[in-house]
Amino acid sequence: MWPGGRSPRTGGPVIRQDSWIARLRAAGVPDAAGDFRRILRWACDMGTTASEPQIRDEPNALALRMLEVGVSERELRRPVSQIIGEREFWNGTFKVTLDVLDPRPETELLVELGLQEPFDRVLDLGTGSGCVVISLLMERPNALGVGTDISKQALPVAGENAESMGVAERLILSVSDWYDDVNGRYDLIVSNPPYVATAEIKDLPPEVRCHEPRVAFSGGIDGLSAYRAIAAGARNHLTPGGRLLVEIGSTQADGVRSLMADVGLEISAVHADLDGRDRVVAARNPA
Repeated sequence: MWPGGRSPRTGGPVIRQDSWIARLRAAGVPDAAGDFRRILRWACDMGTTASEPQIRDEPNALALRMLEVGVSERELRRPVSQIIGEREFWNGTFKVTLDVLDPRPETELLVELGLQEPFDRVLDLGTGSGCVVISLLMERPNALGVGTDISKQALPVAGENAESMGVAERLILSVSDWYDDVNGRYDLIVSNPPYVATAEIKDLPPEVRCHEPRVAFSGGIDGLSAYRAIAAGARNHLTPGGRLLVEIGSTQADGVRSLMADVGLEISAVHADLDGRDRVVAARNPA
């Protein structure tokens, strides 16, 4: 039975949001109301035609079908960004698929810190959707970038995002296991690598554990496997004085700092996110 009433104006169905939101809450969705609003906007956009603009509380038949699909998928804890196919990040809207990590607000700190100093060439290791390197290039119209990923499925998504954001001509995307297929030196290297320790994966929310690519978040036995590889090759790929910025798990600052110091990098700082948790370790190649 349709969870709503009838519009006195059009006679069509009217959304009773509480019924839908209750379904999401019953499924354990943390922000049921916010997620419902995102799905509703998407459903109405899908049902919109030039001759039939949608009213958010009076969707047409197609929009209603899409709303049911979206809410049903969210009940299974599929991430909203995968359902609607996009996520807002920094100053852009990025395509998201099941082959890439869902861009998260805390990762914007990498972009913010990267923009604090000039750079001409930037390397993004494990680029995924491309959200970090593309955002950096959008803010620096004269800079060039390289984005690498071990996933052949992720790079086409990054390519589409680069095209839609207007930076494709300044960005090279390539399949690479960290630095294996990377040449040259860069003023800035950024990375949001996989950092969840094997034993912690079972405790991840189902949105991540069941729906996002494991290669994008599984960091090995201690969660530091990626940082070892990134630190080991950093000095050979940074210009003198060049910077390295890596996102970390909230308990990993000491371990990552130690790995960087062991290879001769100078530790600049550990930066906290808006919730006060350690989020980015910054280092520099000695000049």
